[in-house]
Amino acid sequence: MAFIDNIGEATIDGVAYVGSLARLAGGAARAVFIEPFRGKPLRWARAIHQAMSVGVEAIPIVSLISFFVGLILALQGAYELRQLGALQLVASAVAVSMTRELGPLMTAIMVIGRSGSAFAAEIGTMKVNEEIDALETMALEPVRFLVAPKFLAMLLMMPCLTTWADFMGVLGGGLFGVTSAGFTWGTYFHATLNALELRDIASGLIKSVMFGLVITAVGCREGFNTGLGSEQVGRSTTSAVVNSIFFVIVVDLVFTAIFYFTAPLK
Repeated sequence: MAFIDNIGEATIDGVAYVGSLARLAGGAARAVFIEPFRGKPLRWARAIHQAMSVGVEAIPIVSLISFFVGLILALQGAYELRQLGALQLVASAVAVSMTRELGPLMTAIMVIGRSGSAFAAEIGTMKVNEEIDALETMALEPVRFLVAPKFLAMLLMMPCLTTWADFMGVLGGGLFGVTSAGFTWGTYFHATLNALELRDIASGLIKSVMFGLVITAVGCREGFNTGLGSEQVGRSTTSAVVNSIFFVIVVDLVFTAIFYFTAPLK
């Protein structure tokens, strides 16, 4: 019976956690898309600052890792395709893999490490220093004041970073194609464009938007639930990273299944 009780308790805790994420994301969405039309302006300067931190400052690491991932995909794909006499399909394999799956997923994991953890640490430190209580005393809603700028920045920057990661992954695959598979840069990019459909690109961008929502909600939620003491800030940051990766994988699975079952037959 204890085992069943533990399963029930874990299920209830999990549902409550997802509910708290939905409530936080809903409050941030209301602050971004509804309240500005009701006389409560968004903190645009803060949102731009967050966008620079989340997006522009992440370009170097996203570029480097995406380029190497594309190169690795080309090498691994060529190993099998060469045995089938279909080495010319390496461009298609890299393009589809990056745009549908690895581009948005790798970008999300890198953003979790950079920004999701920073969200939790920032809000957690404010909670420990009682700055959250000070905001509430001044009649400033913490969600609108702290979460909404991050929410908007992530929704805007994640698709942009994903698009750039897709391009750098294709470029990495192109390096192998040009040096070892008989392609020129022109023929490689032509093969890439022929392999891609609008659905491939759109599915990756839709995933990236959902990933951005999840990363923001989890990071901020863990920050708001930080206990007292500097040690708790570290625990909240760790929880934000672990839980964000878990929920990103779950969301990825859900949307991949949706796109699979709704794909038109050819």
